[in-house]
Order: sequence, then C-alpha cells, then structure tokens
Amino acid sequence: MLVLFFSYSFPSFAQTTTAADGNWTKQFLVLKNTPEADAMIRVGDIDNLSHGWAEGFNPFSGRNTDPHGYPWEPGKNDAPGTDRIMVPTGYKYGSEASHEGYAGSTERPANNPVPVFISLKDIKDISVTAAALQLFIDDFQSPEFQKKFQFKINGQRFIEAEKIINGVNQGGPVGKLITIKLTGEQLAMLQADSLVIFIDDPVTEAGDGFAIDFVKLLINPKGILYKGSIKGTIIDEETKKPIANATAEVKDYGMVQTDAEGNFLLQAVPAGLNMVAGSAAGYSVAQKQVDVIEGETTENVVLELKRSGKVKFNDKTLQEGDNIVMKNIQFQVNSAVLLAAGKQELDKLAAFMNQNPSMEILLSGHTSSEGSASLNRQLSLKRVRSCKDYLISKGIDEGLITIKGLGPDQPVAPNDTEANRAKNRRVELKITKL
Repeated sequence: MLVLFFSYSFPSFAQTTTAADGNWTKQFLVLKNTPEADAMIRVGDIDNLSHGWAEGFNPFSGRNTDPHGYPWEPGKNDAPGTDRIMVPTGYKYGSEASHEGYAGSTERPANNPVPVFISLKDIKDISVTAAALQLFIDDFQSPEFQKKFQFKINGQRFIEAEKIINGVNQGGPVGKLITIKLTGEQLAMLQADSLVIFIDDPVTEAGDGFAIDFVKLLINPKGILYKGSIKGTIIDEETKKPIANATAEVKDYGMVQTDAEGNFLLQAVPAGLNMVAGSAAGYSVAQKQVDVIEGETTENVVLELKRSGKVKFNDKTLQEGDNIVMKNIQFQVNSAVLLAAGKQELDKLAAFMNQNPSMEILLSGHTSSEGSASLNRQLSLKRVRSCKDYLISKGIDEGLITIKGLGPDQPVAPNDTEANRAKNRRVELKITKL
C-alpha cells in the first residue's frame, strides 16, 4: 500500500481557556459546575495531536480538522493514550493483511494501543445520575478495513460505544468529536477511583491505525452545548417508496417519526460524528454516519431499509425489531442468581443464536414496583448481566448482546396483585439485527 506523508502546516499550539474546558494545555483537568455538566474531567490536551488548530477553529463545532502530517512522536508529557499513533494488536507486521498509513509508517512496540486513565477521586462529592464520554478521534476507518474494535471500560466491553466507532469511516488523518452516553453498567463504575478506557481490535488482522487527542467525561450533563440538526428520508430499498411512520434515531440524543413522505428532522443532535439509524416494522435497521455541524442542518440523508428476514424461536416467527418475553427465566429472590429453569431457557437462546450467527439481541430486565425504584433498576440490570454472562459462557460473542435494566419503569400489568406483579418481573428479548 502506498503511504502518504502529509506536509500541511499548522499554527503552533496557543493557550486557550474556556468555561467548558478550562485551560486547553492541561493534560489532566477537573472542572465543576461548567456550562455542560456538574463536573468535567478531561485527559489529554486539546491541541489536535500536537499539530495545532487553524486560526479560529473550534474542535467542538463538529467540523473536520484539516489533514495533518504523520507519523509523529508523542510528546514526553502527553497523557498516556493520547496524541500518539496506535495500531490494533490484531495486525501482524509482515503479514499480507491490508493497512493504512498510520500502520505502515510506524513500528511495534511504539504504536501499541495504550489505555486512557481517568481519575475519579475529585468527584466523590457528586451524586451521579448520568454521564457521557466525549472523544476527539482521528483516522478511524472501520468500515473500509472491516475492523471490529473493542471499547473497554475497566476491562468490560462497552458494546454501545463499539457500535459507534465501528461505524466511523474518517478516511484520512483528520479529527472529529464523538459523544457517547454511559449505560447503567458504566454509571456503576463511576463509584470506583478511576476509569480505564482501552480501544483495540485483537481479532481482525487489518492495520487500521488511529489516534485520540483527548477524552472528556461529563458528569450529570446539563445539555448539549454545541448542536445541529439532521434531516433525511427513509425509503424502501426495493421500491424506493417513502416509508411513513418509520423511526429515525440518534441513540440517546433524539428519536422522531417520519411523515407521510418519509421525511424526518432530528434536532439538538451533538455536533460531531453521529450514527443515524432508520427502522420500521418488518424492515431491518439501516444506519449512516452523519457529520453534524454546530448551528447547521445536514444535507438530506437517505436511509434505505430492506425487508427483514424471519426466524422461529419458541414456536414464534420473529423479525428484526420484534420483542418477546422470556417467560422461563427465573432468579433467586432479590438476587441475580439464575435458577435451573432460567439456564435451560438461555441454553435454547444460545442454540438459536448459534444457528443465526449474525443476529444481535437486546436483553432488558424488568421488576415489579415494590421497594426502591433505583434499587429495582440495579437488580434488573444485574439479572440481565447474569443472563449475558451465561450466554457468553456458552460461546456467544459478547458483542452480539446488549443489556438494559429498566426496573419498574415499563410494567405490563398493574402492580395490584401478586399475579400481576409476577408478570412484571420478566426478561425480554428483542432482535436488534438479523
């Protein structure tokens, strides 16, 4: 592969201080009560991988940086995991696997992936109810190289984040912001003294090098500081006709229905790289990467949906998007320990997934309303985590399973009798991809 070395000239890094991000030259910074959140923790300086910004450029605006030169040496004071070229461990030098410039212009061990360490000791006085990560990422090209990046926090895979970065195709040495909300599992990790974020692809062999300029953790976000809008149309792939009442969604940041002409408008979407997904009953989900620019509306995004295939599970015919109750999954009282009947039901699900190896699922946990709603959400999350761990022990790829603990928030019956409360204590299965 031909390796190009860009020679664009950037201004030297100049100190900038803002209310949301403080002093941009700091390698580690904690700010409280910012315009964005109750607290902001940043690791890495905001300097475009030490290349600097064009005059007046705002890295939070969602605009691409200009292409920059490579390779480069990380500065001796740069926070670990930032401002350096990293090449996934799955790529073996000397193999015939394809690679791009970052991999071809650097060597082991200097380009091995390095984790980003975020200390949480300064936020122990804050009651955390929500959180989001922002990463300024550079040169991810997963779709082009068929990468399968794993995004781990404290050693546990963050599947929702993986779906985002594995959809990003930056196509060159340019940077862009992404924003990812933490799920209930990651929120629980904020009680620890630190978070360790590690991105790698140990599985595939393609050499898709990447870099990270900085990582921000927003505690109890107050709202989106830089935002834009996405307009688009959802159509049937075969007939090219618009699909009315379809759903357009940027996960965690907006969901709308299409009008009679299949058109939609998603507003207040975070500036930067976003994945917009289209779905409709009887169709498979389709998604596209969208660049959202602060204060602007995108050009029209067309999402073409294919008719979903069908599978049979527990004597029911299911399509992508269908939801069923896993009636036989049982646990010990006030516990996440699976009973024998629950394991038998999950054995059937594992066999079903092995028969459909590209299928992805969502397991959601639900409880009745007795006791604390917060504790019930935690219990329901632990229970579906137990289900996920059991499926993994049966050889199912962890990346195919997402989980959600909803506690008493979505009852299917009134919580007025024991029989009805038993109906509300359930695990639901949703097929998210076929």
